[in-house]
Amino acid sequence: MGKKLPPLPQYTLGFNEGKEKWELFKNKTHQVVKTFTTKEKATKGGVLERALGANGGSVKIQLKESARIQEERTFPGDRDPANSPG
Repeated sequence: MGKKLPPLPQYTLGFNEGKEKWELFKNKTHQVVKTFTTKEKATKGGVLERALGANGGSVKIQLKESARIQEERTFPGDRDPANSPG
């Protein structure tokens, strides 16, 4: 039987209306890890994966208008749970 991996850190990418910026923050501490001027800049070509670093994590991406979850991404991709719809 293989070694069980520790749970991935949980993050959220959401829009901060007061600052008019997108913020990637840790769910547990609400500490902002990185800010972006647009959602597109945050989600293109490996930017989120680099922001999370070597440990990776699971990122919930919110809609700007409602803060509802639009999608969830897992980094590295091979850590995505098999029962995950995304």
